[in-house]
Amino acid sequence: MGDEHGTVVIGAGPAGLTAAYELLRRGAPVRVFEADEVVGGISRTVERDGWRFDIGGHRFFTKVSRVEDFWHEILPDEDFLLRPRMSRIYYRGALYDYPLNAGNALRNLGLWEAARCMGSYARARLRPPADQSHFEGWVSARFGWRLYSIFFKTYTEKVWGIPADQLQADWAAQRIKNLSLAKAVRNAVLPKRNRKDVASLIQEFQYPKLGPGMMWERCAEQVRRGGGAVQTGTWVTAVHHDPERRRAIAVSVDGASGPRTEPADHVVSSMPISELVAALRPAPPPQVRAAAEDLRYRDFLTVALVVPAEFSFPDNWIYVHDPGVRVGRIQNFGSWSPYLVKDGRTCLGLEYFVSVGDETWRTPDADLIAAATTELEQLGLIRPGAVEAGYVVRMPKAYPVYDERYQHNVDVIRDWLAREVPNVHPVGRNGMHRYNNQDHSMLTAMLTAENIAEGTGHDVWSVNVEQDYHEETARRDGRRGTGRDAPLMPAPPPSATTVSAARGRP
Repeated sequence: MGDEHGTVVIGAGPAGLTAAYELLRRGAPVRVFEADEVVGGISRTVERDGWRFDIGGHRFFTKVSRVEDFWHEILPDEDFLLRPRMSRIYYRGALYDYPLNAGNALRNLGLWEAARCMGSYARARLRPPADQSHFEGWVSARFGWRLYSIFFKTYTEKVWGIPADQLQADWAAQRIKNLSLAKAVRNAVLPKRNRKDVASLIQEFQYPKLGPGMMWERCAEQVRRGGGAVQTGTWVTAVHHDPERRRAIAVSVDGASGPRTEPADHVVSSMPISELVAALRPAPPPQVRAAAEDLRYRDFLTVALVVPAEFSFPDNWIYVHDPGVRVGRIQNFGSWSPYLVKDGRTCLGLEYFVSVGDETWRTPDADLIAAATTELEQLGLIRPGAVEAGYVVRMPKAYPVYDERYQHNVDVIRDWLAREVPNVHPVGRNGMHRYNNQDHSMLTAMLTAENIAEGTGHDVWSVNVEQDYHEETARRDGRRGTGRDAPLMPAPPPSATTVSAARGRP
């Protein structure tokens, strides 16, 4: 390679650690700097008093064979569980199956409402919305306005905190992919064992028995064992580049051992791309900085409540469409893995979609636990007094927002980086401001590692741009799908997401 200093990787989430592992596999030296004290980004497993929480929920299934091989290279088969996929929607006191079950939906909606929904869908097929560039138009065209308003609009606006007609359709296209009401009905009438042609209909998935963090903790160990460095609690405060040579040459870091400068031949960045721009020295032109400052994120917190096992439910999570409560989704960690909970009890994770600094984010933990308990009781999922303990986990910059300006802003930043500092390589969800699943985030890192170590010319930005990128290939077995679900009914939270904790120094 001829590189003297090797590669610096910013962030030890799935994308960052995958890049480091793949570089070492090719004999390229690498150093990873992670601002948080733990690895995994949003794909971590948080542990409190022996309870383990999966932040956002990470289903391990992929149609990308090299990602599947990577997972099983890091963890032995005995560390994986094969889990059933089950999610339902809570709406007006009833639970709706997903994927669609015609009998269940008919009973819950009633004949009159079901007929109105089908009529609305027929109208949408005959006269689809003229503007399908935004989420509202895109989904209405595929499900009809009435089903959209019941099962998409309220929940989506709760998740993103903006009107649905300000959320761009390409986010929906990534999350729902090729699902429509017609396909959902066909799936209900003519079910198949494990639908992999539509990502949203996968019926089972793999799961590390101690949660997703198990994968990335083990990966970090192997990177260190292979001669790479993984330093947590270490912020990247600046990325230095030489405008004349048009190359990044070093990064400044700060942590327990104090500030220092680390030379680099390449920089792989999974930190939020807006923060990468802010960290560049000398600073980029005003239009690039303005584009970075205009990118928006959605933040996230989980209130985990310990309850007796009698209040468990079989779902991985339940989407809450009730406008009378603020919770957006409720996970049952015991349904992910029995190793996350303790005998005789389970833990329910109530997920709230927030913005850093807003009232919910600033609420003390004890008050959040009390409010979440009240909502769980209000929904009828537990009896009063059932909660034995509670914990709060906050995750800033969990999800990049696809507002009407995001694509322009990303294009401005991307073009400038490619022209002026081509050895700075954005990867992963926040690194590219793209709502990729975990497997696609990993794939961006794999291709980047090949570009650095082997001089290939992969277009990393093409990963998951086309809706079916790697989605219709390598159907080897029932473990293939999309890597992680998002906060959307019915595909769907936030995160997996790859949210790097490698943020700027606070």
